[in-house]
Amino acid sequence: MGGGECFRFVVHVVKGKWFTVFASLLIMAGAGATYIYGKYSKQIQKTLGYDEDAMNKITLYRDVGANVAIFAGLIAEVVPTWVVTLIGAAMNFGGYFMIWRAVTGKIAKPKVWHMCAYIAIGTNSQNFANTAALVTCVKNFPESRGVVLGLMKGLVGLSGAILTQIFLGMYEDDLNSLILLIGWLPAVVSVVFVFTLRTMKTERQPDELKVFLLFFYSTIVLALYLMIMTLLEKYVTMGNAVHSKSAIVVTVLLFLPLYIVFKEERTLWKNKEEREMTIEKSEDSEPEQLAEEPKGSCFANIFNKPERGEDHSILQAILSVDMLFIFVISLCGYGTSLTAIDQFGRIGKAQGYSDRLVDSIITLVSIWNYYGRVYSGFVSELLLMKYKLPRSTMMTVVLFMSGIGMLFVAFPEIPFAFYVASVLIGFSFGAQVPLNLAMISEFFGLKYYSTLFNCAQLISPLGSFLLNAKLTKSLYLKEATKELIAKGVDTSSVKDPTCIGHHCFRLSFSILAMVAFFGALAALILSKRTKEYYKGDIYRKYRVQEDEAYKRFKGETYVMFTEDSKAN
Repeated sequence: MGGGECFRFVVHVVKGKWFTVFASLLIMAGAGATYIYGKYSKQIQKTLGYDEDAMNKITLYRDVGANVAIFAGLIAEVVPTWVVTLIGAAMNFGGYFMIWRAVTGKIAKPKVWHMCAYIAIGTNSQNFANTAALVTCVKNFPESRGVVLGLMKGLVGLSGAILTQIFLGMYEDDLNSLILLIGWLPAVVSVVFVFTLRTMKTERQPDELKVFLLFFYSTIVLALYLMIMTLLEKYVTMGNAVHSKSAIVVTVLLFLPLYIVFKEERTLWKNKEEREMTIEKSEDSEPEQLAEEPKGSCFANIFNKPERGEDHSILQAILSVDMLFIFVISLCGYGTSLTAIDQFGRIGKAQGYSDRLVDSIITLVSIWNYYGRVYSGFVSELLLMKYKLPRSTMMTVVLFMSGIGMLFVAFPEIPFAFYVASVLIGFSFGAQVPLNLAMISEFFGLKYYSTLFNCAQLISPLGSFLLNAKLTKSLYLKEATKELIAKGVDTSSVKDPTCIGHHCFRLSFSILAMVAFFGALAALILSKRTKEYYKGDIYRKYRVQEDEAYKRFKGETYVMFTEDSKAN
């Protein structure tokens, strides 16, 4: 290539839909700072001197900020994607920057409600990044949405480990700098790629799934490396040089998919007609899409619902029977899984395992979570394409696995129960995420997808509150109190009693297992309800739109050609 052609090719790559996937993956890789809250929360308490009640309030607002994503969804319905991305970047930097200023003494010690506001703003910013990146990619690849959702959510699951490796390489053990890092780094990435996130009307490539498999393989390598490094750090003391090199390796692995992008866009570049169509359609894609969508309020015709798979309004979807099933499935699935993950530390201690081993198991849970997300996205897509199998059928299997994992915790006498439980619960929790999000897009269309998938996320804190705070913690406290009474200890003098033994979680996790099995039953009923729908071609309308766009392009080309011939 000459200099001019090389420049045009680079522009073509940046404007292409595969570069959007790469940019979205990088944004999602920084959108999970809540997963390392445990690292910097201790620093907040230590430097600012907050008591346990204050830290509980801050943790509550962290969870509220992370899970109340409806505002990001509603805003995304009325403003361009780049605005959503910039709002998220500003909130991320603003929230964590104020926390950093507080712990470094650059401002006076904030009141507890000030710190609650800062962390709620910082964690809520991740919902804006999620909405911008995830919804854009689903709309650009509607026939590969399961794969897209698995990849994107998988990177969010790894983001805590990614940010940790980069932090250790840049700042070593300065936890104040960790807070600063999670404030500026995700914000900078969002700003750099802000104008590359946009919906495009492009024809589906025949080998689209194979390309996503290449993205999948690159993230698998990243996940394996992070798992190895995280486990080594718990058993081997590493110096600054090792951490710096590790951060460089992680950065290289994050940018590895860029090779896939250049390779695929090079193939498109060779076909001049396809290249012109891609550029023309991507340059004005969003205005065209808005023009083609039916007009009307997103709350209109509440009780006059369209067919399953067509675009529903927000209230039409929320008030539908299908969404009720999704809410029940999410309540049972997310609620039990989040409870188990939150209690893994206490479970390990109750069963007599060392702190180091428990920490290692908790670290591995996040890796199994990642594998569950990416595998369920790919496997459910393949089963749908080949056997017309509803995604809720796979959800049934996933929740059944989760229930079995709960039983391993309830009956730890089974050999290797703690290890098997960590694998089953971590994997099944991750697998639920893309399955739920894909079902919402398939049942209710993509027109208001930004809001609908964020609505479903509201069930997570409710399930965690009911099953964790109200059920599991209460039963654990009851068992711990029984032990103190048996030992003749005054229970009023012990603030946080500890329970040791196999009985500590038997009742609570037996109930959680039943809840997970009930969720599996609900998913099976939903599978039967939607069986006929999935037997049809659920992505046909997207191919019709592509064919019409291609015919219009060919017609315009033919008219131009004949007019030029007449002129000559």
